Amino acid sequence: MSSKISKTQISGTWTALITPFNQDESIDFDAFESLIEAQIKAKITGILLNGTTGESPTITDDEFSKLITRGKQIINKRVPLMIGVGTNCTKKSVQKARIAHELGADILMAVNPYYNKPTQEGLYLHFKAIAQSTPLPIIIYNIKGRAAVNLETNTLLRLIKDVSNIVGVKEASHDLVQIKEVCEQVPDNFTVFSGDDNITYKIMRDYGAHGIISVISNLVPDRVVKMVKLCLNGDFEAAGIIDKELEHLIRGAFLETNPIPIKAMLAMQGKIQEVYRLPMCKMSSNKRKELEELLKKNNLGPVNK
Repeated sequence: MSSKISKTQISGTWTALITPFNQDESIDFDAFESLIEAQIKAKITGILLNGTTGESPTITDDEFSKLITRGKQIINKRVPLMIGVGTNCTKKSVQKARIAHELGADILMAVNPYYNKPTQEGLYLHFKAIAQSTPLPIIIYNIKGRAAVNLETNTLLRLIKDVSNIVGVKEASHDLVQIKEVCEQVPDNFTVFSGDDNITYKIMRDYGAHGIISVISNLVPDRVVKMVKLCLNGDFEAAGIIDKELEHLIRGAFLETNPIPIKAMLAMQGKIQEVYRLPMCKMSSNKRKELEELLKKNNLGPVNK
């Protein structure tokens, strides 16, 4: 894919792919390939690697490069590849952005710096530095629940005005007033992604958001792709039916901290081994039973225990 990605490519359904591990916690690249192939078969718009769902805080620098290289080889230009490069250190984020660019990423995503709690000026300077280090398009990931700081709309608008390759935002602030405000005030050529599966339908229907960077599409990519396409085509009645069908699966995917439940469900289906890297760990037994019943009810398994 060229680094010049069209608006059509930036909208739609992008899967924040989990990172599968072997029992020794090394990356399971066989499962990784199978997961990517399943996403492409479902006609996903694009794939995000090294996001929160991919357990990015525990991925080493060497593994970061290997994920990009192997992901690029498997995808083989069939869909665009987005790479998460954000950390709470601007210098390290810049370094990751440059590496991702060199290894062939099509687009980058940078999360709010977590734990540091920078001011709005600090956020502005952080994202500006990342964007100016690469010609690739940048998606900002605004998730104050994990980062402890919110990128305010005025700061986002300032970045859009001053930095030409900041082209979108993944809005996971859980603040519908803010998301509506963002959708209303950003330029027409700027992408607003939902960062929460449970509100994607609503903010596409009511506010004109352009798609989702999704967790639940790890499990049911075809359904999410169909719902988002219907929304983009203005068929909100049909999209609403699918959204309603997905409601319980989405709730199940967040019974515990992401990506614990989604990895548990994929493991129950036999698609990956249920291995996490601390501080992520296996979910509680009572919630596990709830997930098993949920999969059975939706004809999705489980096939192994």
